[in-house]
Amino acid sequence: VNSSIQFFTGKATTTGSAVSEKVRTRLEELDDLEEGSQKELLNLTQQDYMNRIEELNQSLKDAWSSDQKVKALKIVIQVRKLVYERILSMCMDSRVSLPDNFSPESVNDTAKETCLNWFFKIASIRELIPRFYVEAAILKCNKFLSKMGISECLPRLTSMIRGIGDPLVAVYARAYLCRVGMEVAPQLKESLNENFFDFLLTFKQIHGDTVQNQLVVQCVEIPLYLTLYSPAIDWILQCIAYRAPEVLLTEMMERCKNLGNNALLLNSIMSAFRAEFIAARSMDFIGMIKECDESGFPKHLLFRSLGLNLALADPPESDRLQILNEAWKVITKLKNPQDYINCAEVWVEYTCRHFTKREVNTVLADVIKHMTPDRAFEDAYPQLQSIIQKVITYIYDFSLLFSVEKFLPFLDMFQKESVRVEVCKCIMESFIKHQQESTKDPVILNALLHICKTMHDSVNALTLEDEKRMLAALINGFIKMVSFGRDFEQQLSFYVEARSMFCNLEPVLVQLIHSVNQLAMETRKVMKGNHSRKTAAFVRACVAFCFITIPSLSGIFTRLNLYLHSGQVALANQCLSQADAFFKAAVSLVPEVPKMINVDGKMRPSDTFLLEFLCNFFSTLLVVPDHPEQGVLFLVRGLLNVIQDYTWEDNSDDKVRIYTNVLHLLSAMTQEAYIYHVDKVDSNDTLYGGDSKFLTEINKLCETVIAQILDHLKTLGKEETLKRQSQLALHFFNTILAHGDLRNNKLNQLSVNLWNLAQKHGFADTSTMVTTLEYIKKRSKQPEMSHFTDLALRLPLQSRT
Repeated sequence: VNSSIQFFTGKATTTGSAVSEKVRTRLEELDDLEEGSQKELLNLTQQDYMNRIEELNQSLKDAWSSDQKVKALKIVIQVRKLVYERILSMCMDSRVSLPDNFSPESVNDTAKETCLNWFFKIASIRELIPRFYVEAAILKCNKFLSKMGISECLPRLTSMIRGIGDPLVAVYARAYLCRVGMEVAPQLKESLNENFFDFLLTFKQIHGDTVQNQLVVQCVEIPLYLTLYSPAIDWILQCIAYRAPEVLLTEMMERCKNLGNNALLLNSIMSAFRAEFIAARSMDFIGMIKECDESGFPKHLLFRSLGLNLALADPPESDRLQILNEAWKVITKLKNPQDYINCAEVWVEYTCRHFTKREVNTVLADVIKHMTPDRAFEDAYPQLQSIIQKVITYIYDFSLLFSVEKFLPFLDMFQKESVRVEVCKCIMESFIKHQQESTKDPVILNALLHICKTMHDSVNALTLEDEKRMLAALINGFIKMVSFGRDFEQQLSFYVEARSMFCNLEPVLVQLIHSVNQLAMETRKVMKGNHSRKTAAFVRACVAFCFITIPSLSGIFTRLNLYLHSGQVALANQCLSQADAFFKAAVSLVPEVPKMINVDGKMRPSDTFLLEFLCNFFSTLLVVPDHPEQGVLFLVRGLLNVIQDYTWEDNSDDKVRIYTNVLHLLSAMTQEAYIYHVDKVDSNDTLYGGDSKFLTEINKLCETVIAQILDHLKTLGKEETLKRQSQLALHFFNTILAHGDLRNNKLNQLSVNLWNLAQKHGFADTSTMVTTLEYIKKRSKQPEMSHFTDLALRLPLQSRT
């Protein structure tokens, strides 16, 4: 590279502004160079072109002197492209560019002459290395001169490299020529092979006095020096191996053998060739590895390369055990923990892929043995995590996995909490993904409880909400997969234990409450609703679990909805006093609802959520029988008092909308037989049997609620709230129409007044009013609905004009 730089700049330079900040240097290296865009070539004069080259020349010097090596290389690449594009632009006729597959015959004389000038100037460069690199860089330009230009130049350039005395410089020259050859003429494979074979012939130079003396001067050990060859050899071999026939690959192996199985070459062959090719000849490669000289390139790296191939392709079945034994004999003798774990990590996958839990257990035991002394595992967490990932990828039957004796001891090596939690998450994700059926296997349960407890205990005040959600989802996935079948008491015991273990993750407690409620309903289903003394006591235990768990939750609507849901479950299981306790707790909690609540990290008004909850609550209260000691409609009255005292927003009509829903409930309660019931629970229609005192109490409540609605409508008589008044008046009118007895004169007159109020100030939607009136007229034609005829006559449609 230095020689190339001298060619472009005239001399090596150390001038230029040095950039001291490392970060700034790296950012500049990564910036795409916008300079020298080929789009501008058509507009460049000869002088402009020369100026452009000079600009790039100066940029190259500045980049190199300021240690921006990547930028310097980008500039070189840009100059190379500039030459080709410049010549190509000369070939354009009437601004129409040549096709990609143009022939030399279609290139005009000016372009050919310019191209020849380039090659003549390059040929006059005295130094070998700059001459080689510059010609290789613009090799593509031979397309302008002749069809055979590139195919003739490649062998000549390959031979030129033989004149480079330093084997390391030579191998990178060969790698560059292979790269250019693959880019401009990928079909010409012969020069690729020749480059590699030439390299093999000169490889013995590495052990000659010239190189060895230089290494002594530079204080470089031979193993480190050899690794410098790997990228170049790997690249050459990858070019050769691309779509190569097996006969060529076999020839490469033979040539490598003839060189005494040089470890560096063997490693590159295993890195470059197709995994299927390597796997099929695994025993041959092991034989070659055994015969390698280990002084320059450690054998364990060769076994690692072999293992990487065997993770992608399978060797012959008859060889598999012998391959494992041969590899592990070498790996287990490694003294350096880092060398050991780098190899073991690769071969664990081979073991899991082809063998049983016995062999996997043996490998895990060996890893524990090597990585435990002096806490070597602390420097190998990524590799240990990789081993766990590979084990659970191949052994996803968790009863089998946890019967691997050394699996849990292996987990004990993850003593850094953050890493330990990541491993636990990985295991739980695999369990949730692969566990198809519920389980009660004590081995699985104990192990996964331990793993889930580890995840739970990592939660602290600094844990992000997203992380908490992820951990809770994994633990919930486990909880939902645990089933003791018909042993419901054991199932409840498991939920009780889980509650004590996972008390800091609210979504887990919520899941446990739902699971226990489901357990109670499954018990009801098994008993077909007829509980025995034993099952009645059991469902009361389930109900008690929920009642004492709900208050520990922080989300107020979570608590409200769980109180309602659990109360419904208690009611369905004939636990009436327990159901009352849930509903009373919900009523008592309503006043604590704040005006704003956190929803997915954003503050939202709570009114919509409260309205939805109360509507659901009213629907349930229809079938809840009155407590004999609490008086008529005790829960309904309590809820109405709470609604009355709740501080509603000044610009909100939610209170009226709730009261209209209360009227729906009270109307349904006056029916002789309610529209729905809970099996084996006597609701108020059965308890009171249409008793007049009960109906009188309902009527009194209705009058109170109606008075509250009318008071609110009066407050909306100001100009800025007339539209709201119109909408609410029509909403209330529809409530009376649907649920009221319009034969009652007072109610009839109220409906007429509401109709007129809705239209009074011109805010009513005419089409809605017309549709409503048509509905009333249609109803009047039904039997026993003749009073609707009179009502229709009393409901005028007012014009807006």
